[in-house]
Amino acid sequence: MSEEVILRFNKVDFEYHHKKPILHQASFSIRQGAKFTLMGQNGAGKSTIFNLIKGELKPANGVVSVSNNATIGTAHQVISREDLLLTIEEYFAKAFSEIPGNLKSRISKVMDAVNMPLPFERIIGNLSGGQQARILLAYALIQDPDILLLDEPTNNLDRAGIDHLIGFLLSYTKTVLVISHDADFLNLFTEGVIYLNNFNHETEMYVGDYYSVVAEITARVEREEKLNAQLEKQIRDRKAKVNFFANKGGKMRQLAKKLKEETAVMEENKVEVRKEDKIIRSFFIPAQEITGTIATLTKIKVINDHQPIFKAVDIVIKKRSRILIVGPNGIGKSTLLRSLVAQKEEGLKITPGVIVGYYSQDFSTLDFNQTAFASLQSAIIDSTSEQNMRAVAAGFLITGDLMDRPISALSEGQKGLLSLTRLVLMKPGLLILDEPTNHINFRHLPAMIEAINNYDGALMMVSHMPEFVKEIKFDQELDLSKI
Repeated sequence: MSEEVILRFNKVDFEYHHKKPILHQASFSIRQGAKFTLMGQNGAGKSTIFNLIKGELKPANGVVSVSNNATIGTAHQVISREDLLLTIEEYFAKAFSEIPGNLKSRISKVMDAVNMPLPFERIIGNLSGGQQARILLAYALIQDPDILLLDEPTNNLDRAGIDHLIGFLLSYTKTVLVISHDADFLNLFTEGVIYLNNFNHETEMYVGDYYSVVAEITARVEREEKLNAQLEKQIRDRKAKVNFFANKGGKMRQLAKKLKEETAVMEENKVEVRKEDKIIRSFFIPAQEITGTIATLTKIKVINDHQPIFKAVDIVIKKRSRILIVGPNGIGKSTLLRSLVAQKEEGLKITPGVIVGYYSQDFSTLDFNQTAFASLQSAIIDSTSEQNMRAVAAGFLITGDLMDRPISALSEGQKGLLSLTRLVLMKPGLLILDEPTNHINFRHLPAMIEAINNYDGALMMVSHMPEFVKEIKFDQELDLSKI
């Protein structure tokens, strides 16, 4: 493997619109062919670093250098809404300023690399979340980049998809930088971590597998906390002595002055202790008061070899029904949920009057032109006051200027928290959750699990996160591959 440095940050400063700093004196280098993880708390600046690498943002100070005009390809978290109506061929054509004559063969090659052969005329928006995740990676690969940037690449992927991605990355010879919350995935191929310290806004570089690096960072934080505790005690003792001696005369007052100066130095030597991300508060999703049948499913569309097949079923959903929908990527899990919500397909019926709380993995229920405040207001179905609405939103960390931002300007994680807030305000009788953990910080999951288990209405859910699913109390598993 070459030791040539392909990417370097040298004392980079960056802030948005003269507000709080995002990066301060950030410095690191990555050699050609290396595979590194970009790690940090929400808002620490991971996406900012990606945008600086791509040249979409410019540093206020310092230098971002990419060696030898290396090309950069990015696999984003989600496909842009304006691209959802394109065919697969039209979508990949957008990767080029001039469409190459061998476009179809290049598409075939990258689709094979992500293990997803599909007809080129398929509409992007009709693909499953897992298929779209693979399309995003293939879109980056078709540009044959020297540096591959992956933003949460395992979102929506089933176990087979994640295993294939790991195998691909292990054999991939070019440079890779990954943002992901999937620790097991990262540990299998990462050779180092660039850690963003959210308090001093600097970067720290660690070499080693992911679990070893996390352990090293944890130990460092513990050392910092221990050092600070010792300094705090010494500072308190010194201040007590300063106050005592300051009231005395002569030499005692001189001693007090000296101790005060030493105390100031000790306070300067304190390390700013890192803290975990803010965590959403425990929350409760009120259920609509409803009796009897909430929904019925008598015919379900399943995708087999890219063709729809309708299967007869007999499913009656009532209060406290808890249904987990499973099956491989592309079989039609999300399509089933969307079709049920839309109420335009025979065999899927929701009882009139039932309020449906739908968490869509692509946030299609949100109007991206609305502000977060307007979106929350539109979710209220009773006399909930603005004060109470803001209190609910604050529990999901939607506060301050976030309320006035258009949804299009929110991060994917913030859109997820906004969607959860809307569910609380809606008080649904039927809760439909399509990959609700995709963009959510893992520290929020215990509160989500508690709220879902305590929800008193009917629940249908799709999720590829086993550790999340096993904590939810389901009474039925609907496997679309077996009906």
